[in-house]
Amino acid sequence: MSRTKALESLVEGRATAEGTRRFRERFVDAQPDSFYRLLADEAVVSSLGLGTYLGECEDVEDARYTAIVIAALERGVNILDTAINYRCQRSERAIGEALRTMISSGEITREEVVVCTKGGYIPLERTPPATKEGYRGFLHSEYYGPGVMGPDDVVSGGHCLTPRYLDDQIERSRKNLSLASIDIYYVHNPEQQLDVLSHPDFLNVMRGAFSALEDQVRRGVIGNYGCATWNGFRVLPEARNHLNLQELVTVAREVGGKQHHFKVIQLPVNLVMTEAVRVPTQTVGTERIPLLEAAHRLGISVVGSATLMQSQLTRSLPKQLDSTFPGFSSDARRAIAFAQSLPLTAALVGMKSVTHLEANLECPEIS
Repeated sequence: MSRTKALESLVEGRATAEGTRRFRERFVDAQPDSFYRLLADEAVVSSLGLGTYLGECEDVEDARYTAIVIAALERGVNILDTAINYRCQRSERAIGEALRTMISSGEITREEVVVCTKGGYIPLERTPPATKEGYRGFLHSEYYGPGVMGPDDVVSGGHCLTPRYLDDQIERSRKNLSLASIDIYYVHNPEQQLDVLSHPDFLNVMRGAFSALEDQVRRGVIGNYGCATWNGFRVLPEARNHLNLQELVTVAREVGGKQHHFKVIQLPVNLVMTEAVRVPTQTVGTERIPLLEAAHRLGISVVGSATLMQSQLTRSLPKQLDSTFPGFSSDARRAIAFAQSLPLTAALVGMKSVTHLEANLECPEIS
């Protein structure tokens, strides 16, 4: 199917406050009220979100992801997180298959689900090239030749944030997800640019990226945008790859006005990676404060990633956590409960089996 025809067959609509509240009402008996939380745009999302980062680039893994997305939606999870580069675009496509199935059957509507993806890293097509020469050939045929970007636009061998590149990536993500509109579009690890750029040049790159994303909002292609990071918001201001949230909000206001759509950020938050809670990495005004406090003051929603630190927090946790988070039967659930106890909109967990999904949705049994 050509890209034009694929875009013509996309599911219309996007998540709304009314639709997501309707979704929540279907699960009012299964989860406590605190399980659902507000995004900055008033959409209601489950505080446990489904991540799709890990896994091989194989058909069998695609089928697992499609099945678990369907199972998650059936059990009250309505925030789905992915990125175009995850598993060579296969994670986006697995979500798209699940959404087509659920929407066409009438089990959900498009307005009930918040779908998030990311752009920045150059995505491969289904499987990685076998050689470096193959990768270079892929870049030339897919990106350099058509003029989507040039070699000078790429940093660290595979990261680009130019407006034309982001426009291209959003179109590809829409096709992969089978969606006319993406609810949240993240600039993926923008701190990667600071490996080679000066701070003023980095801010110019972000102005261009945010301006392109504001234009996509005006066109109805995305709902809101933000930054999904790994190190940027967790390191101190003295670090080269530090991201200042107030500075990014200022850039968004410059290009989008007071009603800008920079609304959400994502970073790792878990029992081990606690910088967002305890380390004053951010400056708001003249005050040094932790990220979560800065986001609250600036009106930015925060989504936590790496909730289980790629399964490292699913076992052998200190026994003290049993009493800190009573009523849960597994270390994984206690680690999730820690993230849910924080002022996060959602905590993302990668899951591939219904057994793990149901265990991670367990309500505490407190006598």
